[in-house]
Amino acid sequence: MKQKIGKWLSILLPILLGLALVIYTYQKFTPEQLEEIKQQFKNADYFYIYISLIISAIALWSRGYRWKYTLAHLSYHPKISTNVMAVCIGYFVNMSIPRSGEVSRALLLKKYEDVPFDKAFGTIIAERVVDTFFLLSFIALAFFLEFDVLKTFVLDKIPFQKLMLLLGVGAFLFISVILLFRYSKLRIILLIKQKISGLVEGVTSIWQMEKKWAFLFHSLLIWASYFFMFYITIFALPETSNLSLSTVVISFIVGGLAITLTNSGFGAYPFLMAEILLLYNVPETAGTAFGWLVWTSQTLMVVILGTLSFLLLPVFNKNK
Repeated sequence: MKQKIGKWLSILLPILLGLALVIYTYQKFTPEQLEEIKQQFKNADYFYIYISLIISAIALWSRGYRWKYTLAHLSYHPKISTNVMAVCIGYFVNMSIPRSGEVSRALLLKKYEDVPFDKAFGTIIAERVVDTFFLLSFIALAFFLEFDVLKTFVLDKIPFQKLMLLLGVGAFLFISVILLFRYSKLRIILLIKQKISGLVEGVTSIWQMEKKWAFLFHSLLIWASYFFMFYITIFALPETSNLSLSTVVISFIVGGLAITLTNSGFGAYPFLMAEILLLYNVPETAGTAFGWLVWTSQTLMVVILGTLSFLLLPVFNKNK
């Protein structure tokens, strides 16, 4: 019973948070501003949105193709089509329960390609380690380019005392978890350690694989595609078409964090996009419209490709 309640809460709470942000955002606007947002949607140049979707699809394909290198190191050779469709389904599933897409990817590979779950999941964790490195690199670049603006933005939303408190609590929890895993003899902890040992092989496969440079190339391609997918969309609206490169980098990071830390960015993505662009004199109505254009187009693509992958994966693997 508790497990079911926890599962439903993990689904409902992010959605409710997103709805709350949507309601909060639009209550601030006058009827005239809401009409302005509607006109911005109508007058947007969707050519750039379509180009961004093509670039985003390249990133999905590259992520599926990159997966073959870590799996090959473990002597598993699933079809590329299975990898790519599993990635699309994973993104789709993440829209309901955050981070559940990684589990679904490993389960699909177990079902259709006989790759052990813990090995497949370990390679996915390894990918996330690399992706985290790239995300942190973008964050470092953003801080370097616009430190004063970002500091103002963060402290405006979170007072300095609360920010320090949050960092302190986070550090305390992190250290507590490390110590618990290091010294605890609880049965559940020992079981988790045993499972983790099965993941280690997948994680270390990156540094030991034969084609590590090909893996790195696709990692660069994925993140370059993410960035240029976002960059190209600024030309869809006149109000955002003249943004500087440093502004685009910062906005890209804020949007990426909104998607990573929430239920695929629902509600949070347009809200935070409008807030960060407001610092660069982009009207809040235009920033909100831009955020919804990017989020909606990318979400629709994930829904369409995820649904198609659900339908086609059994067809491509009739004998499984």
